[in-house]
Amino acid sequence: MEEKKFDINTVVGFLLIGGILLYMLWQNAPTPEELEAQQAEKEKIEQLENDNKTTDLVSQKDISLENAITELAFANSEDSLGLSKLQNRLGSFAYSGTLPSATEATTVIENEVLKLTISNKGGYIVEAKLKELTIYNGTPVYLIKDGNSSLNLQFSAENRLLNSQDLYFEPSISSNGANKVLSMKLKTSETNFIEYRYELIPDNYMLGFSIKTQGLENVINTSQPIYLDWNFIGYRQAKSISYENRYTRLTYEYANKEKHSKLSAASDDEELVKGLTWMNFRQHFFSSMLLTDTAFKEVALSSIDLVKDEEVDTLYTKMYGAKMLLEPKSGNLSYDMNMYYGPTEYKIFKTYDRNLDEAMPLGWGIFGFLNKYLIIPLFAFLSDFLPAGIAIIMLTILIKLALSPVQYKQYLSQAKLKVLKPELDEIKVKFKGNKMKIQQETMKLQTVAGASPLKGCLPALLQIPVFYALFTFFPSAFDLRQKSFLWAHDLASFDVIAELPFYIPFYGDHVSLFPILASIAIFIYMMMTTGQTMQQQEGMPNMKFIMYLSPLMMLVFFNNYASGLSLYYFVSNLITIGIMLVIKNYIIDDDKIHAKIQENKKKPKKQNKFQKKMAEMMEQAEEQKKKGKK
Repeated sequence: MEEKKFDINTVVGFLLIGGILLYMLWQNAPTPEELEAQQAEKEKIEQLENDNKTTDLVSQKDISLENAITELAFANSEDSLGLSKLQNRLGSFAYSGTLPSATEATTVIENEVLKLTISNKGGYIVEAKLKELTIYNGTPVYLIKDGNSSLNLQFSAENRLLNSQDLYFEPSISSNGANKVLSMKLKTSETNFIEYRYELIPDNYMLGFSIKTQGLENVINTSQPIYLDWNFIGYRQAKSISYENRYTRLTYEYANKEKHSKLSAASDDEELVKGLTWMNFRQHFFSSMLLTDTAFKEVALSSIDLVKDEEVDTLYTKMYGAKMLLEPKSGNLSYDMNMYYGPTEYKIFKTYDRNLDEAMPLGWGIFGFLNKYLIIPLFAFLSDFLPAGIAIIMLTILIKLALSPVQYKQYLSQAKLKVLKPELDEIKVKFKGNKMKIQQETMKLQTVAGASPLKGCLPALLQIPVFYALFTFFPSAFDLRQKSFLWAHDLASFDVIAELPFYIPFYGDHVSLFPILASIAIFIYMMMTTGQTMQQQEGMPNMKFIMYLSPLMMLVFFNNYASGLSLYYFVSNLITIGIMLVIKNYIIDDDKIHAKIQENKKKPKKQNKFQKKMAEMMEQAEEQKKKGKK
């Protein structure tokens, strides 16, 4: 590395340059008369701008409106002549005489649940507030605020590339029945314009939105592509940003309305989509959506993960982008669309009959089916008259009771294996050293007795769809948000019984009690089932690790999950343990099972095709082993 030395010549050089600059400033200082004239011109400018700094329409030289006006002021021209010169420089889209809309003014339209603020500059929504909802710290929910979202129509006109976000629209408010209508027009004349039209419906998060052009066939160059560019940065809305970010994702629907897809939630992603009818910039429990009646021919979608370090208390989750290619008809644009700013809530999405529930992470195939047609309706019914925590417990009880016959079959199979243990031990002693023969005789005994480890596994497999459906339901249940139960203040977030003075990787900087209770319940359950089975299996000493791994994973990874999910697992395993104790002590009799097995042994047992095939394969392997020894 080169050593840095003090250079006296450089210092002297800087001092000389500074002296020259000060002298030039002193020589060019305006006289008092000039200052007075400049002040008068400045007041005229401020009046024209309505006390707001504005920018010019984007031109090839990117000349700002403020700079253009300043040039006119120092030219000492008349106001009318100056405005005429300014309009000539800005082109057709500077129409309207005195530019009444060329200010930073905004227009507000609102209903019972949604408040929207639309700016003259760009004509798009600069603030979207959900009036009845708050985030984890009690402040209102803003999906759009402080420049986190922009909507830009990019087109070519008069040999220039123009961006509507830098142009000034003229607002006008009207009504359509009970609906409030805001028309934002970017004019070249009274009859020629680009219009953004917002129609807000009472007590609704969905609003009508359309883009139309009129009389601009000879102004907008339709031989060049026209894009609608929507950019959005998601604000953090939950206490655990890592948990929220896991369910923050860009989802979209293809034009056939049967296929839906999504960008990655865990990393940066982009996709070029052909034929798209809606997209959702989902922020876990909140959605910002754009829906179109005329499918977009091509859309470039992007998602950038802004949570690079979960230890950092950041304000944002993801940055979304959608660049939509628009197709003019007969030289003009006409797109009827909708916007949605509101909760990611299943019962609200279903009211629109536009497959919006596909924007929710409810699981695919049978998992999503169970959520939509069983779990969600059942929980909605229970939560109508029960507190959220009690509704979770009742939901768990009903599901476990419904699955109790399956659990009975599973435990019965385990009980049969337990009764057969002495005979299985005899086989191991009798054919010691011949593993193939031990397997053959074990399978034969289990087949005759009607007991098999596979029969114990099948009931467990039948429970997996319900287990996974519930795993996807609880993180998506908007009804759990900000609902308290016992020590948990929010069932949609983690519960806290102690704050840690340091951060533990994967675990966090706090201690949640529900995951601890769920871990203990899982460990007891596994000791009652898996532990007993493993003790009966030879050559599986390391499998005991599973008994400790599952509770440990629950303890560590669920510390930052929704407490409602941990509550479900805790109650579910408690009920499972209770059902098993009832089955063991009051329903299943080991002596009766043993007698039944002995009875089955006397009956000829016909092997199925699978069992025959397995027996043949084992016999062939035994024969090959004998030949190899010879």
